[in-house]
Amino acid sequence: MLAASLPPSNYTFTSVLKAAADLSAAALGKVLHAHVLAGGFNSDRFVQTALVVLYSKTGALSVARKLFDGMPDRSVVAWNAMMSGYEQNGRAESAIQLFHLMEEKGFEPDSATLAILLSACSQVGALHLGRWVHENLIVGKGIDIGIILGTSIVNMYARCGHVRRARKVFDGLREQNVVAYTAMIAGYGMHGFGEEAMELFDRMRRKGPCPNAVTFVAVFSACAHAGLVDHGREAFVSMKRDYGLVPRTEHHVAMVDLYGRAGMLDEAIRFVRHEITLEPGAAVWTALLGACKMHRNFDLAAEIAGKLLAAEPHNPSHHVLISNIHAMAGRMDDVEKIRGVMISRGWRKQTGYSLIDIDQKSYLFRMGDRTHEQTVEIYRFLEELISMIKEVGYEPEIDSVLHELEEEEREAALRFHSEKLALAFGLMKTRGDTLIRIVKNLRMCGDCHAAFKFVSQVTGREMIVRDKHRFHHFRVGICSCQDYW
Repeated sequence: MLAASLPPSNYTFTSVLKAAADLSAAALGKVLHAHVLAGGFNSDRFVQTALVVLYSKTGALSVARKLFDGMPDRSVVAWNAMMSGYEQNGRAESAIQLFHLMEEKGFEPDSATLAILLSACSQVGALHLGRWVHENLIVGKGIDIGIILGTSIVNMYARCGHVRRARKVFDGLREQNVVAYTAMIAGYGMHGFGEEAMELFDRMRRKGPCPNAVTFVAVFSACAHAGLVDHGREAFVSMKRDYGLVPRTEHHVAMVDLYGRAGMLDEAIRFVRHEITLEPGAAVWTALLGACKMHRNFDLAAEIAGKLLAAEPHNPSHHVLISNIHAMAGRMDDVEKIRGVMISRGWRKQTGYSLIDIDQKSYLFRMGDRTHEQTVEIYRFLEELISMIKEVGYEPEIDSVLHELEEEEREAALRFHSEKLALAFGLMKTRGDTLIRIVKNLRMCGDCHAAFKFVSQVTGREMIVRDKHRFHHFRVGICSCQDYW
């Protein structure tokens, strides 16, 4: 079109900008933006919205927000584009804040707004807000719950720890397509309800839509988190035999995780050798290395660590995992070598935090956090709690924590992990029949997992923790994960 010397219009630019956004073509998008400026279309509301979409989808959120804030006439589509950019780039809190600003400015959200908002709630475990959106903005205003919005509600409840409510919404959907089934199966899986996940999967195969590749990832993950090795193995065979699906990396990772979590490391190795035709990627080695750590097979871990670093030598999280394994094995010289590499490259471990909602307000805790106005009371309560559970058998798991510290110092470091502080605060501020819900951004450590089981036993309280990998339902000294995590 340019070669033919035909002048582009605002419709032209909205189309090509959308195409560039769909391709995540950041460099091309900047060239198109230059053409927009040269052509004098930078004040056109449709072109402005398309630019916000482009920069949001390519991860340039600061540029997208600058353009968004400069729009004199924002449509709901523009609000949705900016919210979606935040949500899809892992900044759910910013998406939620933008929604509240949208409300303040008097804009009426549409179904797309609500679907984005529900997804943001899913990311951060904001159950109170998600429930309010469902009950007040959707049901209360009579908005039609189609399959997209319905699946968003199912996913929100499942990821916010209310899996029974998720199933109730699922059962009430007029249409239950493959996406809805997959969301519900994945929801059961992340809560450790493997049997329920497989029952729903069997129903799907009998009279529901045909499962797709994503469905099988959810099924394998559900089996892995519940220790259902035979079910997972049969599903993998069925995937290829009955549905003609070719396993991809995510399926291989899930199956290695299935065998690894169950302690079947030899079976996991055989799977890697015989089922993966190409060179296994870093994700496969990470799953296998995590299993070695879980089952303390340090000799195999050393072999796998070399393969992982060869596949992705510049990923800081791999170095952290390998360092932790060396520490558990008492190989402190290797720990120091890895730490030296990380320091020389300016890498730091991701900071852990835990969120807890009380009376519709969120509270964030970090390890050793002393910023809360009730810090003294929280720490005193936690000390009392630790003393109580020690009396019934709790012993701090200090093996893998900061080996250069003395034993008492290591125990203290474990004691003030973010989830323990959040738990102490939650128990202090709620009644005995209130369910404690905590969201953690990293994997829950073994010591905290053991402590939470003992706390549920001595207090009679029920707690749900969502960590990086799954949900843990603690009740009367037992966790729903059955120690598969």
